[in-house]
Parts: sequence; structure tokens; C-alpha cells
Amino acid sequence: MKLNVLKSIILCSSLLFSVNGRSAISSNPIKTELLQQYSKNYKNKKELEKLRSVTLNYGSDSVEALMEVMKNGKYPEKNRWIATYLLGQIVGKKASPFISKFSKHPNWVLRLASLKSLLQLKEERYIATYASLLKDDSLIVRAQALENIRVLKLSKAAPEVWSMLYDKRNYSEPKKSKLKRTHIVKDVIKTIGDLEFEPAKAPLLAMIQKERYNDIFVEMDDALSKITKKKSIGSDYKEKRRFWQRQKLDTLID
Repeated sequence: MKLNVLKSIILCSSLLFSVNGRSAISSNPIKTELLQQYSKNYKNKKELEKLRSVTLNYGSDSVEALMEVMKNGKYPEKNRWIATYLLGQIVGKKASPFISKFSKHPNWVLRLASLKSLLQLKEERYIATYASLLKDDSLIVRAQALENIRVLKLSKAAPEVWSMLYDKRNYSEPKKSKLKRTHIVKDVIKTIGDLEFEPAKAPLLAMIQKERYNDIFVEMDDALSKITKKKSIGSDYKEKRRFWQRQKLDTLID
């Protein structure tokens, strides 16, 4: 086994420590150099890309520095984001337990970075984590948790996804107007279809008949097609509604 690979495995064992725990004392010159680089406030994407490139060139030798950056609030947010993402890219799934800890971080940027990194790693072990973040205070974090569930096809989280339709935080409230569905509601319907969530069939068959849901008609039509394995017939909403009304009646008869 190459020295660098062995070092990576040894370092990953330290990921079991608390996020707030002390980082290991190291005289590693690479770590020192990288920490200096990550302490800077970069002005543009080109500079951030250079930081990313330098980190990747060091490979497993950069792991200690990346962990330190993630844990320490003195580093700029963008750099901590990059560190989170690169740790997963360099170490792989062995870094997942450590990265997942940041899904509970007070800073929404790091919660988001944790989710994106876990998705990059195609981590299916953190269903409970993704499901809990569907109720996060940050809309962006909720959307990313939903994306993780949809892409990874985590059907066990479908009930929590469906419950997002009843979360008022997923709706905007214009002045002197009723609640308005945000774009995440469309993504919820899409995900329900991709997960083929059978309990959603009856509510969707009822909703698709009502004009007040026209703004999510396309998503409901697609979701019902995936759940029922039947594609609606017709070129307009009126014809498609008739098709789904027949399906609803057939369901009642069955």
C-alpha cells in the first residue's frame, strides 16, 4: 500500500472526533502552507479554482488542513465550502461520517456544503439526515436535501417529502394576497413522482382537477404518470384532466 493511501486511511480514522474537537498538532509543512492559503479572502472564481487545484495536487497530504478549515470559523465561508467538498473528493466515503456532522452546523452554508458533498459521494446511508433537513430553516438547504433524496432515489424518505407540501415556509406570502407556491413545491411534486410514492396518488388525482393548481399541473401530470405507470392522453389540460378523472373513477371502482 502506498504511503499516501495509508496516510489517508489513518487520517480518516480521526474523523470520529467531534467537529468542535481540537485538531491534531502537526508540523506538516504542507498543512501549514494550505492553511495560509485557505485563510485568504479570494475575490473571484479564478482564484478559488487555483486554491482547489493546489489542494487536489497535494492529494491525501491536504486532508489535515481541510479538516482544520472545516472546523475553524476563522476561515472564510467560501473556503470552508471548498474544503468540505474537496475532502469528500480526495478521501471518498471514508470521510462521510465527518462530513455528515456538518449537516447540523449553525452556519447554513456548511450544512449545504455537507449535503452537496454527500451527494457527490452518492451516500445513501444518511436518509434520516436528508429527511430532517427537509425542515431546515434555510430554503436553499431544504432544496438541496430534497435533491439528495431525489437523485439517490431514497424512497423511504417519500413521506417526509410529501409533508413539505404542508410546510408554509415553502410558500411566499405577497402583501394582500394568499400564499403562493415557491419553486420548491414543483420540485417536491417531481420527487414524489420519481420515488413513485403510491399514497400520493389519490390526493394528486383530486388536485389535478382543480384550476387553482394549474401552476403545478405539469409536475402533477408527470408524477401521476410515474406512480400509475400510465401516460395521460391529450394535448391540453382539459383533455388530460378527463383522462385522470377516469383513472380516479377506476380507482374507486377497484
